[in-house]
Amino acid sequence: MSDNTALLRAENISKRYGGVQALDAVDLEVQSGEVHAVVGENGAGKSTLIKILSGIVKRDSGTIVLDGREVEYSDPKAAFEDGIAVIHQELSMLPHMNVIENIYMGKMKNRWGLIDWKTLEKGTRDALGMVGMELDPHTLVGDLSISQRQMIEIAKAVHTKARIIIMDEPNSSLCDWETEKLFEVIEKLQKEGIAIVYISHKLDEVLRISDYITVFRDGKNVGRLPRDEATVNKMITLMVGRNLNREGVRRRVTGGLKLSARNLTGEGFSSVSFDLKEGEILGFSGLVGAGRSEVARAIFGAQGFDDGEITLRGKSVRFRNPAEAIRAGLAMVPEDRKKLSLFMDMSISFNMAMANLFRMKKGVVIDEAKQKATVGQFVDNLRIKLGQRSDPVRSLSGGNQQKTILGRWLATEPDILILDEPTHGVDIGAKADIYALIRELAEKGKSIILISSEMPEIIAMSDRVIVMTEGRVSAELSDEDITEENIMAAAAHYEEQ
Repeated sequence: MSDNTALLRAENISKRYGGVQALDAVDLEVQSGEVHAVVGENGAGKSTLIKILSGIVKRDSGTIVLDGREVEYSDPKAAFEDGIAVIHQELSMLPHMNVIENIYMGKMKNRWGLIDWKTLEKGTRDALGMVGMELDPHTLVGDLSISQRQMIEIAKAVHTKARIIIMDEPNSSLCDWETEKLFEVIEKLQKEGIAIVYISHKLDEVLRISDYITVFRDGKNVGRLPRDEATVNKMITLMVGRNLNREGVRRRVTGGLKLSARNLTGEGFSSVSFDLKEGEILGFSGLVGAGRSEVARAIFGAQGFDDGEITLRGKSVRFRNPAEAIRAGLAMVPEDRKKLSLFMDMSISFNMAMANLFRMKKGVVIDEAKQKATVGQFVDNLRIKLGQRSDPVRSLSGGNQQKTILGRWLATEPDILILDEPTHGVDIGAKADIYALIRELAEKGKSIILISSEMPEIIAMSDRVIVMTEGRVSAELSDEDITEENIMAAAAHYEEQ
């Protein structure tokens, strides 16, 4: 039942993209000072609703009422000026500009048409302070980590004094202490009467911070739960229509040595040593900036290293580029899918097949039937929600883009698969499918390096865990020693032996 005093009320919102019904008569109601979470699998309609509320796309039907008046936004600027700020899952920072220019984008000049850098710098420092960041405002955004850029996005939204801040996976690239800072900021905003619409796949966190939770499935509302009535299992059941086993089974791997690193040293890491066995899932844990991704990129030939040795199947190797690594049976799903992996204007089919095109040739042309069968297999296995395979990959949700990349590399049938944050932005139902695929590959003798900032993922999936801190290995854990307490202790307190 609608509450006429609600700050934001969306009723019977529908939107269709070609043959896909993205939203089907959905409702959302948010009060001032309330954290209202929206959860659902990728393709459930969450992002479409955000785009409609913020003026990016127009609804086909339905009504939006803000603070008692019906509104219709022609563009995001109009929504922004009306007090609706959005932090999108894909960051909108401009890397060639500094922090000040990103915070004050479009508002640099004063009323006399001049840029008062001193005032802008102070305002930027104040904004960063609200999210607990100490950073030189003149730093180029392109020189910052993904987590730092994410926090600047949040600072920018907070700085606008918006009445409603929509956060789409705002802590997807944040470590635990940065997430705690985010939650402190959200609590502060609540006390000031600002409403937060919080979209997340991290259901434990949703339970922790939300006052109400709206659940979407297949473009429809399937539930609205007050926090004291919500549980993780109840949300999962509403989202996917089934219960999911969220725990992994620890395996003892007895396969032979497949890959090893000895005293690997390069930019962002030093004296890193580890072994990877046949059929093993080797987890890499640590705080953001610990050097995990840099080590993986060095192994894959995506960046160089200064010292040390990599041995593959007993033979010393040093890949000069990823193409050499791929030919040797390695594949890597990188963390930043948009920057490092996807050709956004090319088709979904091309993006998924491109790493395997050399196997699909018939003479000098591509065997379209073979390509179609390969792509179709992974579209089905990964439950990728799309319109047509010929659609540009940018038409997919963030999670479905991630699954497209995963399908691309699985199609190469790699012997060693490096996964850097493979379920970043992926909903809980798809996570279960991806986990099953990873375990299936390991059971077939494939070796997996799994880099993840999600502690439950590392604990559930890994046969052994390498913990890194400040570019070095601080612990190697196995069996019953793989616990949250042990991982956090090793990640937070490295003492050189």
